[in-house]
Parts: sequence; C-alpha cells; structure tokens
Amino acid sequence: MTFEDNRLASDLYGQYDQNLALIEQRLGVETSARGNHVTLRGAPEACADAAEVLESLYRRLVRGQQITLGDVDGAIRVATALPDQQDNLPGLSALAQVSTRKRTVTARTPRQDLYLRALADNDLVFATGPAGTGKTYLAVAYAASMIERGQIDRLILSRPAVEAGERLGFLPGDMREKVDPYLRPLYDALYDLMPPEKVEKGMQTGVIEIAPLAFMRGRTLSHAAVILDEAQNCTPMQMKMFLTRLGDGSKMIVTGDPSQVDLPPGQRSGLSEATSLLKGVDGIGQIAFGEADVVRNPLVARIVRAYEAAEAKPASRGIDGDGA
Repeated sequence: MTFEDNRLASDLYGQYDQNLALIEQRLGVETSARGNHVTLRGAPEACADAAEVLESLYRRLVRGQQITLGDVDGAIRVATALPDQQDNLPGLSALAQVSTRKRTVTARTPRQDLYLRALADNDLVFATGPAGTGKTYLAVAYAASMIERGQIDRLILSRPAVEAGERLGFLPGDMREKVDPYLRPLYDALYDLMPPEKVEKGMQTGVIEIAPLAFMRGRTLSHAAVILDEAQNCTPMQMKMFLTRLGDGSKMIVTGDPSQVDLPPGQRSGLSEATSLLKGVDGIGQIAFGEADVVRNPLVARIVRAYEAAEAKPASRGIDGDGA
C-alpha cells in the first residue's frame, strides 16, 4: 500500500508504529512500513481487512481529523463485524460522525453507527446497555454539536440522584454543587468535546443547564437537547413525567443500564417499562448496546461478560428445577 503524504503516513502508523502493532495483534497480519509504503502479509481476508482499516483511517487524516488508538480499534471492530451487522453499515469510510469545534467523534462499532443515525432521525432516543459502550459520551457529543451549530438554544443535563442514598437537601452547597457528583460523567464528556471556557460560559448564562430530575416537573423544554443519564434509576412515574416535558424543536436522549438498578428492592425501573411500552412508536429510536460494543479497556468487556454469565445461571436453574 502507498500513501501520498509522508507526514500523514507517519500519523497513520502512530507513535512507534503503535497503530500498526494493534492491527497486527487484532487481525493476525504482519506489517512492514517504510516511508509512505506499507506491506501486509497474512491470510487474504485478514490482509483485506487491514487494508480497509488503513485506507479509512488515512482518509480521516486527509480530511484534517486526528486519529487515536481507540479510533484504530473502532475501525478494526467495524471491519471484522459479523455479516448481519455489516449489511447495515455504509462502509468504514462513511461511518456516522459527530463534530464539535474541539474534535470529531466517529462511530467505533456497528451499534454506535446506528445510534448516531437514530439521533439524527428521531426526536426521542433510548440508549441502553452496559458501561463503556459510549452511549452517554455520544449523546453529549451530539448535543454539543447541535448547540454549536445553533440548532438548539439550550443543553439540559439531568440524572436521578439516588446513588448516594442521600436527599439533595442534606448535601452542602448550592444546587450545582449538590448535583455535581452525580453528573460528573456528563461534565467529563462536555469538557472533552468543548473548550473549557465555552462550557463555563454556557453554565453561567444558562445555555448549559444542570437540572436534577426532581426539578423537571411542570416544565416544557422547547428548542433544547435534553439528556437523561442513568435512567434505570427512574421510577415509572418519574420517567413518564420526564418524557412528557418534550417541547417544540427539542431532542431527548435517555441513557441507562437496566442491569445496574439502584432503586429500593421491589421498585420497578421506569427505563425498562418505557422501552417496552414505546417500542415501535414513530419518532422514537431505541438502541440496545451489548458486551461487544464496550469500547473502554478490553478488560471491561470481559467483566461485563462474566457478570452476564453469572446472572444467567440462576435463571436457568430456576427453569430446570421449578418448571417455570
């Protein structure tokens, strides 16, 4: 393979050729790079996948985008996706992207591609699945891009504050200080996607608003992107209240992991009920991420897999023993 720009070819290979090393490890090929030339050796199918990954990443560099080791991993994931998932993909070079002034985020799995497209096509999107699948980060990225393009007037971040087992009134500080610990993942994503000064100014002017779920009642949210994170900890009544706040020109994104409910024993999760009741409703998108979509440290995927296997065992024993 030959790449026209030597400087971009160096960026493609990565520091100390780390990108090529990852491709070798994941695809079982051998790579040899000299200047702007790369030679691939291995099974024909593996070499074809490696060539597709390198070509797609090089095209991103030509467009002025930066690539990270995570982007290389994502390109490999998509190139080696199962055939039934590949049928729904536009190809590596046309994967869904969302851009802010600070960075461009590209889908790293087939379901992430579907997620970003669902956000563009629907006013309400549910994203469920385990930690590390990018459901919250991509929601914030999409909302941040909308606010930078002037498509919305406000970005509203909300999350049920139940993890600490304390009422907000007993926590010190003003409202923002009370809910900051609960909304830290959303803040982290915002600062990663937007310049810090823009985030701070947005919070001061109300363009970026932190709204505890309990304070959403009675509001109509128009011309805004509204993100509800950790929605598995909403009760059915809270979820209905939240969903009916949707106003004109707004987009709602609801994320959560149904396997990590922190509600009191016996209390139903509003997220599971809502995704069941609203399945197939026009204008509502639903994306269910799985263990294969975890894009954090590979160890996270193995942890998720182990927990899912452990949770499946009691269920199977109950079926065999009770005939239920």
